[in-house]
Amino acid sequence: MTDKEYKDALKKLHKATHRHILVVETNIPQDKARQILSLSDKVRKAGNELVAVMRNKYTQLCRTKRYRKLLLLYGKEKDETKRKKYGTQLKAMQKQYDVTWDFCRTTMIPIGKKYSVDAIFALTKAEDVWTGIEKCLYRNGRTLHFSKYGDFPCIRAKQTNRGIPISRKDDRLVGKIGKTKFGLKIKDDFQQEEINAVMNYLRQPEVEDMYALKDYLDEGKLTDTFRPCYATLVLREIRGKYRVFLHLCIEGRALPKHRKDGKPRHKLGNGIIGADIGTQTVAYTSRIKVGLKNLAERGQSIQKSERQERLLYRAMDRSRRAMNPQNYNPDGTIKKGPKKWNYSKRYKRLRYRHANLCRKNAINRKLAIHEDANNLRGLGNIFITEPKNAAKLMRRAKETTVNKKGKFNRKKRFGKSIRNRCPGTFQSVVQQKFESTGGLYIEVPITYRASQYDHTADDYIKKKLSQRMFNLTDGTRVQRDWYSSFLLYCCDRHTLNIDKFRCRHEFSECLEKEKAMIAWIKANKIKVLNSGIKIAA
Repeated sequence: MTDKEYKDALKKLHKATHRHILVVETNIPQDKARQILSLSDKVRKAGNELVAVMRNKYTQLCRTKRYRKLLLLYGKEKDETKRKKYGTQLKAMQKQYDVTWDFCRTTMIPIGKKYSVDAIFALTKAEDVWTGIEKCLYRNGRTLHFSKYGDFPCIRAKQTNRGIPISRKDDRLVGKIGKTKFGLKIKDDFQQEEINAVMNYLRQPEVEDMYALKDYLDEGKLTDTFRPCYATLVLREIRGKYRVFLHLCIEGRALPKHRKDGKPRHKLGNGIIGADIGTQTVAYTSRIKVGLKNLAERGQSIQKSERQERLLYRAMDRSRRAMNPQNYNPDGTIKKGPKKWNYSKRYKRLRYRHANLCRKNAINRKLAIHEDANNLRGLGNIFITEPKNAAKLMRRAKETTVNKKGKFNRKKRFGKSIRNRCPGTFQSVVQQKFESTGGLYIEVPITYRASQYDHTADDYIKKKLSQRMFNLTDGTRVQRDWYSSFLLYCCDRHTLNIDKFRCRHEFSECLEKEKAMIAWIKANKIKVLNSGIKIAA
């Protein structure tokens, strides 16, 4: 094998292997952290300038009737030959209006020099902007957005030997950005094991790559080499101080976590799990147990924290209105056009408290979501649920309707619930957890309609959304979310339809578990949102 063939094969291997991110805090002091903050703000300004250019080009492209007509024809056409023809014409128009990666990259070069941003950081920021353009061109994106003042964009170098090089020195992993060298603050055994694996690769990288490539070419096996692919520095303001975290992209799957006694921290179960994921709760049924709980909740503290967030925001709004009466109409709405805002010291204190509380709640939500995903993985290895629909439920109603009393119906949907409980994030984490640990994640088709089926009548019976507890045709009273999870549990994996025989065979046993679960919820006085389970005062 020639040197060029070896490099091409190695590049193909790197593209095929899995990757994961290790997050570790650095020991960068405050004065150096403020220098990184200044660099982050320069990257933000350069990115905003590039966004303005690309946004203008994209807008001009979308204003042409020919481009919109071609998009319509491309979407309706089913013949592959004609679709390719329309696709070629669309790409030609994108090139004509400079909506291309090459134009985006070359435009960023003088902008990066203007703000004295390193070329590798400018190139990476250009890639981020182009990702947004691609989302608008090929997916559901509508427009590009600017980064506001106060945001801390991450500083990323998409090449391992430039920008933020990571190296091994005296049995320690060290990094460098500019003239600043930094080490890592190891907080648990998992981080130490991951770093040891990375340092083991850096001890003899050519040998590790050679053995991994040999396994890939001979057996088609992907070896976890733990090669550091690239590094990212993320700045966070925590309790008034700036702290810098290293996000290290590593080649291969993450190592399994262990307890201090050497046993695995998370068990991997076997069997089917049917889960109904709502806007605020998740109900699940498995061979071992059934459950119904609030999403993104650790104990009962999250509801109190959510209320504190709302109270602080209302106090901020009152202070803002009192200091800026000239910016509001008599009916309380904000005036149109440019405005100057004055903020009192009280408002700034409230804003700091609100931001700190939001940060803590976000961390708690993330931890709770991962804990729930690990618990579900311990119950089984096949996860069956309905397709994701959080983004649709978050939208407001477009049509204005009137009820029987002649009053307008509210257009409100589930925006706050989805923001506080993150059902879409939970579903994505569960999918990643099951697929990365050898499990199976299945989404049933929309025609499955688990919330409407009644297996005792073998028919679909439409129910109101407010009807949380209902009686089956034979008189059995069930909780709606749990019953939907039971019907998903009884899914035929080959046809993705409801297995009616299994429903009749396993219903009585699962019903007893559901009654015990509801009794436990009432005994412990746990408030499950929108469940219909009434708790005695």
